[in-house]
Amino acid sequence: MLIGVPKEIKTNENRVAVVPAGVEALTRCGHEVFVEESAGIGSGFSDEDFTGAGARILSSADEVWAKADMIIKVKEPIAEEYPRMRKDQVIFTYFHFAADEELTRAVIDSGSVAIAYETVQLPSGELPLLTPMSEVAGRMAIQAGAKYLEAFHGGRGMLLGGVPGVPPADVVILGGGVVGTNAAKMAAGMGAHVRILDLSLPRLRYLSDVMPANVDLIYSNRFNILEQIRHADLLVGAVLLPGAKAPNLVLREDLKEMKNGSVVVDVAVDQGGCVETIRPTTHENPIYTVHGIVHYGVANMPGGVPRTSTLALTNATFPFALRLANKGWKDACREDASLALGVSVVDGEVTYRGVSEAFGLEYTPVDRFLEN
Repeated sequence: MLIGVPKEIKTNENRVAVVPAGVEALTRCGHEVFVEESAGIGSGFSDEDFTGAGARILSSADEVWAKADMIIKVKEPIAEEYPRMRKDQVIFTYFHFAADEELTRAVIDSGSVAIAYETVQLPSGELPLLTPMSEVAGRMAIQAGAKYLEAFHGGRGMLLGGVPGVPPADVVILGGGVVGTNAAKMAAGMGAHVRILDLSLPRLRYLSDVMPANVDLIYSNRFNILEQIRHADLLVGAVLLPGAKAPNLVLREDLKEMKNGSVVVDVAVDQGGCVETIRPTTHENPIYTVHGIVHYGVANMPGGVPRTSTLALTNATFPFALRLANKGWKDACREDASLALGVSVVDGEVTYRGVSEAFGLEYTPVDRFLEN
């Protein structure tokens, strides 16, 4: 198979979808790998690293997309890349379709096969290709929140962990999944007073067993959310509905209940966000203020630590990418129901229910394509 690895062009995105070790494994299996010039520089991998592993370096994204049977990326294609997608080409990346109708319709129109990292799901319910970036984003959420609580950035001027004689900041986390758990670990380790809200009692019981004493667990409902955000110096949005738009748990009017200068970091922004006033921002311009509340909405947070993120991501994604290359997408998905759940659009038809429901599009089960 001819495999293309283009350079990521989303603002401040420095990750790369395949590392030299992955190139070596693919070429050893007989595949040809085309890597766009400088694609790995932001993550610390030179063109020479890739050629030494057996890749061919191409000077333009157009060449990479035109040659490849399968494109492996990190972030969803943006408008500049839409014309490069073509019929029957497999694109394996994060898509987050439910938050972007324009992207969804562009992929439908292209006739390509879109396999989304974020909806590959194991029988246990785990999202193995989302987990590593959720771990990174959860930890970064606290780093970002601590920074933007500083008065220089419009925050309340608080040190997250306080000092002897001065109480620590209150950190409220909506969602006790991978993002929320990692955010809580970081915040608790810095000495903050942490509260996690979640709908799942089994999850809350589990977190009660593993979290330190400065983390409280609270059942999530409208009343409790409003009560907790009144105390929050830092509010972290960490709610995920796989493949679907995140629910708005904190409304615009609710911000009036929060302390002036408190900070919102909504990690769910790439799925629409769980705070109504959140919108995607960039590492270059990460924050804005609404009703006196500092909002941080960077949609590719792990891109800020590309070396760590690239290695963590490719550790998880590469086995699936190799399977797709070795067997072709249909046979790979026939043999692996978890991978089949990642197939979101095929030949103009939406094959993931959450995406079809988000935009009122017709749903076609992926099994229809796997039967042929």
